[in-house]
Amino acid sequence: MPHVNGTPKGATKRGAYMKLQDDAVGVVKGKDGDEKTDYTRWRLKDDRGCQTWHYLQTDEEIKAWPQSTADKYLLNLDTEQPDLTPAKTPLEAAHNGLTFFEKLQLPPGNWACEYGGPMFLLPGLVITWYVTDTPIPASHAIEMKNYLFARAHPEDGGWGLHIEGESTVFGTAMNYTVLRLLGVDAEDPRMQKARDTLWKMGGALNGPHWAKFWFSVLGVMEWDVVNPCPPELWLLPDWVPIAPWRWWIHMRQVFAPMSYVYSKKWSYPLNDLTRQLRSELLVEPFETINFGARRNTIAPTDNYHAKSWVLKLLFWFLATIWFPYLRPTWMVKRAEEHVWWLIEAEDENTDFANLGPVNSTMNTLASYVKGGPAFHAFREHLKTLPEFLWIKDEGMLMNGTNGVQSWDTTFLIQAVDSCGWSTNEKWKPMLTKALEFLEDQQILEETRDQQACYRQQRKGAWGFSTRKQGYTVSDCTSEGLKSTLILQKDHAYPILISERRMKDAVDVLLTMQNASGGCASYEPTRGSELLEHLNAAEVFGRIMIEYDYPECTTAVVTALEMFQKHFPTYRAQEISAFRDRAVAYIRNAQRADGSWYGSWGICFTYAGMFALESLKCSGEQYNNSERVRRACQFFLDKQMEDGGWGETYKSCEQGVWCQHPRSQVVQTAWVVIAMLEGGFPDKEPLEKAVKLIMRRQQSNGEWLQEAIEGVFNKSCMISYPNYKFIFPIKALGMYAERFGDEALL
Repeated sequence: MPHVNGTPKGATKRGAYMKLQDDAVGVVKGKDGDEKTDYTRWRLKDDRGCQTWHYLQTDEEIKAWPQSTADKYLLNLDTEQPDLTPAKTPLEAAHNGLTFFEKLQLPPGNWACEYGGPMFLLPGLVITWYVTDTPIPASHAIEMKNYLFARAHPEDGGWGLHIEGESTVFGTAMNYTVLRLLGVDAEDPRMQKARDTLWKMGGALNGPHWAKFWFSVLGVMEWDVVNPCPPELWLLPDWVPIAPWRWWIHMRQVFAPMSYVYSKKWSYPLNDLTRQLRSELLVEPFETINFGARRNTIAPTDNYHAKSWVLKLLFWFLATIWFPYLRPTWMVKRAEEHVWWLIEAEDENTDFANLGPVNSTMNTLASYVKGGPAFHAFREHLKTLPEFLWIKDEGMLMNGTNGVQSWDTTFLIQAVDSCGWSTNEKWKPMLTKALEFLEDQQILEETRDQQACYRQQRKGAWGFSTRKQGYTVSDCTSEGLKSTLILQKDHAYPILISERRMKDAVDVLLTMQNASGGCASYEPTRGSELLEHLNAAEVFGRIMIEYDYPECTTAVVTALEMFQKHFPTYRAQEISAFRDRAVAYIRNAQRADGSWYGSWGICFTYAGMFALESLKCSGEQYNNSERVRRACQFFLDKQMEDGGWGETYKSCEQGVWCQHPRSQVVQTAWVVIAMLEGGFPDKEPLEKAVKLIMRRQQSNGEWLQEAIEGVFNKSCMISYPNYKFIFPIKALGMYAERFGDEALL
């Protein structure tokens, strides 16, 4: 087992660890010696959807701010919810589930949950805090350590790209580093085990591009190990096929601050701890390493998308010719100034929330590099970063965005409507609050310098999380519009969102279609798929441009169809043509076996649910459509003995169905919804599935967490914990509507 090279235990100076603010009141030590905070002191604050966790210090604070049922549930504490009358019918089960879930609604009208899964987010935050000498609350440090130890691989002690993945260099090296920065001793047995796993994979030099970037920032590696990130690319004319504005929004918003920091070659000064990390993370003595020769070394575990020969040639030219010999000073200055302007625009347009946690931490770092610790932008970022943090029973993690507030709220409204309860007096207060939340979160203005910073039209859109974050998303806008129409137009709820604002949403949606007829996520596709030859991330696939997605396409086409029923004359020809092209795309995207590949949920069950809803819009049902029958047969062939369905995240990675050993409630609900949307006539297989959903329900109405539900970029999984309420409730309601609410248990 590898130990620290030539350095005795305890040699590292304590002063080199993360600076902590002492707020750790009520901390206890477990049998293993690890500290744990007092979970009764944690509170979730929801300010118009902006969610932050707070650790209370005094008895007075605790008395003034009691823990809510939602707080207790999210922390896995006893919610003290009573046992309910056991459900015998589908609607009774849905009623029990909604009775529990209603208690979790927050004052602004939304529901909260973790949005975890990726294991590469927290390291960027902790490294940024560390290199900017930013102190963090001790309560946070304690729970971050707890989370990482809780999510270490049970066999080899490493960490993967996501919580269900096998150990990788990326996950293991980065999270090992976080634990060391937070004060864990290198000779802790768990650290020894993780280090042994890392060394078996060749050490941190076999990590992907992002890992090498962060280790160079930290001063553990030399910048020569990082493949070039020239900010000059942002000076390319817009007509150039590889210009960054053509890239997928997440790629270009990460590349901007990354290229700025790379151009500055900024590194944290070496200290005892980072010197120690060099010997712990690298299997060779630091002084002997030719870092320039290790830019492209990567472990097989991390090499999901291997760099193309085109990209390697480009990197060689940039590293060996452009940077040392040709790069003019005037161009460097102009490029850095322009990239800094793009960073400023992103910060202003999102009120420093930023697109996501990766570019948010990098923008924070770039702000510090630009102006130092007193710089206004840096200070504002420090205020906003806690919106990405989440506390749960395992500890503290970093969410994949600043939440899923708008997304989950829209689906809950639709699930309740599927049960026929939109006008039920019991649920109207809950739904009214949800509508009020959607009204507050619709984006009402365009961004500053929209064209210059390459932003999609957004007036009238809804984003994934909050209006503050401010990014148009095609399916979020669609589901927001549908939920508004259901409540305001179908069921005469108060008119909070005006007709003009609903038409603004439609105006946005009509900009989202690609030439294929399909819809992407944040904006229409801007570049060629050939840009994937320049994918340098290595751990992700299909990351360079926007793609067509059956999920997004269905959301848009069903929203437009619903809108047309209420406003038949508004842009009628455009909507009709849009719908025809979209449904044609759905038909073409179907595979020979009847399935559709899902890009935002796992995997074929998720995409099939949406695709069959699209086909229903065009009148295609089981009784008149061969493609619908093929889709239903695909699912029937995959049904398990207990009546449920289950596929693992490997389906997303490999592009073929990968059977889960246990059926999944969420995926079973997706298939039930899909089959009902398709008009599947046979009651028996769906009854078996509904019985499984009902049997898995707990006595207080909740369903327990099972396998992870979501995915992005094919290889990274992400959690949607509220799905286990929303989609079972919807499936139960739809089943009862089709086959009757008869006793099944």
